[in-house]
Amino acid sequence: MSTKHLNLAPKSVFKRADGQPLIIAGPCSAESEEQMLATARGLQSVPEVTIFRAGIWKPRTRPGAFEGIGKQGLKWLKTVKEETGLLTACEVATAEHVNDALKQGVDILWVGARTTVNPFSVQEIADALEGVDVPVLVKNPVNPDLQLWLGALERLNRAGITDLAAIHRGFSSFDSRPYRNHPKWNMAYEFKKLLPEIPLICDPSHIAGKRSLLQQISQEALNLQVDGLMIETHCNPDVALSDASQQVTPEGLAQLLASLVVERVSLESTQNEEELSELRNLIDYLDNELINVLARRSAVAKQIGILKKENKMNLLQTGRWEQVMDLRLKAAAREGLEEVFVKAIFQEIHQHSLHVQAASEPTKVVL
Repeated sequence: MSTKHLNLAPKSVFKRADGQPLIIAGPCSAESEEQMLATARGLQSVPEVTIFRAGIWKPRTRPGAFEGIGKQGLKWLKTVKEETGLLTACEVATAEHVNDALKQGVDILWVGARTTVNPFSVQEIADALEGVDVPVLVKNPVNPDLQLWLGALERLNRAGITDLAAIHRGFSSFDSRPYRNHPKWNMAYEFKKLLPEIPLICDPSHIAGKRSLLQQISQEALNLQVDGLMIETHCNPDVALSDASQQVTPEGLAQLLASLVVERVSLESTQNEEELSELRNLIDYLDNELINVLARRSAVAKQIGILKKENKMNLLQTGRWEQVMDLRLKAAAREGLEEVFVKAIFQEIHQHSLHVQAASEPTKVVL
């Protein structure tokens, strides 16, 4: 798949003319008109922000949590636009959501991760947008399925939506630590490679799940040459009714943006240089993933060491180690990796595990 078969607008609201990243900001959820206006007024002092976002309907994993204020929040979005001049955006998940949002003059719609995963739901939205000229963002599906992501964009484009962009918000996985949703930057890289003309916006808030990781993730995204960032911003995050820990104040957003380094590839750069830059960024991502995996493995080795000491077991169990090495070498062979290379790595990992186990202390029971 490539953009050659897509009918795309020559200019996009999602790409700034000056080449700088687009910044979308606003609260996870619309909670009150006062909260919306206070946040929007704060964002007026952040010149990079051009689009104000807010969740009107909030699909939650389990019932009982705050599920959004509903369509009355669309009127608050309209007030924000009238007072600040910022474009407005909200998520839609049904045809009714689409109709309500368009009636209130919402400028930009986005399809959420839980909707993208269901082609029936995407098609319902596409049918509701038939003949409508409105920019639409599509978040990646919750699971790492590139075809579902691309398919959602295709369905909307066939309905006549020509100003499209994608949002990379990370993916659910068995172990996403230290993230809320694992970024899987290789998926973002593959998306950009397949659809270079579709702007890609990163959502660091949903990848991070906590404010402390926002700067790191935002910088990694910009290193991959994304076209913008969507960062959840609230006038008082600590009292937010949803996702409080991942939102920042407008002042915090300004500080975060000021800390980021934006390096755009010059127009004179060759295609080879651009590809080399992308590949180097991908290597950086993979190296960070290796470090995260090794840290988690080391933590497990420590627990094994404690268990062995509590049960007076030998730290070195030769039979188990030989079995592990045999399995790892077979797995490496299937992936086309050299045996000598993999064997040397796992010997070092094994030595480190023994060291960690030896240093581990059994749990002390306090009576």
